Amino acid sequence: MGIVPDWAFAASAKAFEPWLEPTDAELDAIELEMPAVMADVDLLDTQIAVLDRPFGELDAKRIRRARRRVFAALLTLANPTTAAPAQMPEVGA
Repeated sequence: MGIVPDWAFAASAKAFEPWLEPTDAELDAIELEMPAVMADVDLLDTQIAVLDRPFGELDAKRIRRARRRVFAALLTLANPTTAAPAQMPEVGA
């Protein structure tokens, strides 16, 4: 226990080889997906925030709002030629 095999060090050293860096196309794809990723993170943050207290109407609104942001970001990602209703008015905001 506590002894790391030699092959683990070799694998971790290869992880930082310069030719394993992401390409420009991969970085562009990541940048394109970031709004959806961040909207999903915001939804998770909202859901985590309500875990330690009684669930109320304001919490339900926050979660609905976060879900709408996720859906809008995913819609934009899935159909880039059509603008998603990102400027949708918030109900009860």
